[in-house]
Amino acid sequence: MVTAVLPAGLRDWREAPRVRVLNDRAVNVSGRYVLCWLQQALRARDNPVIDASILLGSALGLPVLVYHGVREDYPYASDRLHHFILAASRDLGTGCTKRGLACVHHVDRAGHREKGLVHRLGAEAAAILVEDQPTFVARWQSERVAARAASPVYAVEAACLVPPAVLGDDIRGRSGFLRRHEPERSNWVETEEVVPEQPAYAGTLAFTPDTLDTCDLDALVTSLEIDHTVPVSAMHPAGRGAAEDRLRRLVTEVLPGYASARNDATRADGASGLSPYLHFGVLGPREVMAAVAAADAGSRHKAKFADELLGWREWFHYQAQDLAAPERYDRVAGWAVDTLADHAADGRPELETLSAMLHGETRDETWNACQKQFLVDGWMHNNLRMYWGKRIIAMTPSPEVAWSTACYLNDRLSLDGRDPSTYGNIAATFAGSPSDRERPIYGRVSTRSDGSTRRRDGGDEWLAAAASRAVPRVSVPAEVPVDPYLTGEPTV
Repeated sequence: MVTAVLPAGLRDWREAPRVRVLNDRAVNVSGRYVLCWLQQALRARDNPVIDASILLGSALGLPVLVYHGVREDYPYASDRLHHFILAASRDLGTGCTKRGLACVHHVDRAGHREKGLVHRLGAEAAAILVEDQPTFVARWQSERVAARAASPVYAVEAACLVPPAVLGDDIRGRSGFLRRHEPERSNWVETEEVVPEQPAYAGTLAFTPDTLDTCDLDALVTSLEIDHTVPVSAMHPAGRGAAEDRLRRLVTEVLPGYASARNDATRADGASGLSPYLHFGVLGPREVMAAVAAADAGSRHKAKFADELLGWREWFHYQAQDLAAPERYDRVAGWAVDTLADHAADGRPELETLSAMLHGETRDETWNACQKQFLVDGWMHNNLRMYWGKRIIAMTPSPEVAWSTACYLNDRLSLDGRDPSTYGNIAATFAGSPSDRERPIYGRVSTRSDGSTRRRDGGDEWLAAAASRAVPRVSVPAEVPVDPYLTGEPTV
């Protein structure tokens, strides 16, 4: 982070704690617009990155240009991820138009390459605003653009209700986090929509944008050089309308019994299923919490949901801010790394092939039921993730391979993978209590049984049915990729 005073327009913004200065450049006085480059916060309203861009544009007397692009070669690019992203991007454009903003898109593909497009758009910008994402490619791409840009680059946090910066940087545990986070929530639940003072940008561009609102997204995705073996998720339809439907379902079907049903993976109404839409920023936490506050549901159900969405999700986001790479094994607690290393040479009679794990065809019925949710649905019930993650430690030849395998399966298949929350959850599976008794393979890392699911009414039958689901045959790499995010050029 560069120590610098925020410019006029952002300095007095009530949400200024969301903003970080990424370089020390002066505003480009010949810039024709303020560039708002979105990678993951794909919503037009209640989007702090867009709001900050409008404020800065108004202060400079310039319009805002919102840009979102997708390349074919980001890690694990597939029909599932591309379709979800492009539908969200299309609706982002529609929403920006309604706000009086220009929004342009680029889908990288054969015959339509635009190398260094962000840099070219940035060269015409007075300033560049990006989202402050601590994981996956968004983090290092923003840093690389900031290092090369001739204009100032500001990172704006858009994933959390409470900006992590207001909590301080000295919190070490979740209880301490909650003591600071809970009193702050009421300060951030309301916002006023920022209205552009300038007309939408209508000048020349460094490229010819794609028109997502009129193209056949399915045909476009099919034409791309991406992984076509991972199919679109039927369980999680793409786009803003689907996200709104899922939010209505939360209010009417899930929330009234949430505290009781949330841990029961066998119930269709036990989970909100919002995490894919939150991960890609189609929904924001403020909008979700407003719907929860207005819902006809008991206070204990609302409190339990708030603990999951804010108490856990935002805790993992807070942790990720200070980690060099939240997806790396070195983020696991040191005592857990040590005890797993002490048992690295233990016999592993339950080793499984990567193909068997990918397809949910191991010798463990419960694990297969979990994995097939990832493979078929692009999502896994939270109560199953801990069992799934801990069992991987025994199914792979070393703790390091176990970590890489868990991240690989999560990131390639799940619509909420590549996220501070899912990396935090995986890290939790590699922990427990340093005072636990020693076990083979795991050392003092705790294990987990499947009893909480099997003991449910019909639990055995539910697991058997879930484990026997038909699955697509996906491509299997020769070995599990390790840190695939940290190389390459910034995407368009």
